[in-house]
This record gives sequence, structure tokens and C-alpha cells, in this order.
Amino acid sequence: MPLHPCLSCGACCAHFRVAFHWAETDPFLGGDTPPDLTEKLDPHRVVMRGTRNGVTRCVALQGDVGVAAHCGIYQQRPSPCHELQPAWEQGRPSAQCDRARIAHGMPPLTPESWNDPPGPGWTPVPRSA
Repeated sequence: MPLHPCLSCGACCAHFRVAFHWAETDPFLGGDTPPDLTEKLDPHRVVMRGTRNGVTRCVALQGDVGVAAHCGIYQQRPSPCHELQPAWEQGRPSAQCDRARIAHGMPPLTPESWNDPPGPGWTPVPRSA
């Protein structure tokens, strides 16, 4: 049963620093990323815990990279996570997706990765507006 590639990957969440403006954690300013999952980076930005330095793994990542992984705060994830798209999902490459997958020993996605029609086990990644 094919799954959306991001639901078995998690490489981006375990490879990149996730830095964004602190206002995304302030509900009074319209932010909804949980502030307790972040730490201060500089006067204007915070980072998701676990992504600041060295070995990276976002605190919100659940599961095993390359096996079964997903974001535990998907609907509340910060803007960098909204902006990063898997390679070829929308018909375009993604150098970031490729780099993260390669760093975790997985091959980059190809246009063919999306050619198979979704089967009964396919789960789309929900998109927010």
C-alpha cells in the first residue's frame, strides 16, 4: 500500500534547522506553533527544539526517519515547514528534499515517485490554507 512519501520519510525534520519569527508562537498575534517546542535563536527568531545545532531532529518529529515518520504538530507547524515541499509533488524538483533524503541514506524522489495512482492505503498530507 503506497503512502505519501513524507509519511515514511521525516528526513527534512531530522536535517534542517527550523528557524522562524517568534510571532508564529504568539496566539495574540495569530501564531499557533507551540512556544514550549521552541527556543530563542536571536532577538527576532526562534527555532524548533532539536534543530538548532549539530545532530538535528525536530522535537515534533514522531517515528523513525525513513520508516514511518510524521509531524506531531502538523496543523500547528511553523512557516518553514509549510514552505518546504517534497520533490516532484507539484511537478517541481526540491533541492532541500533531495539533500535531506540523501543525508539519511534515501534516494531522492523522482517524478515517477508520483506516477502510481493512490492505492487504498495512500494517505494524503493535509494542506492548510
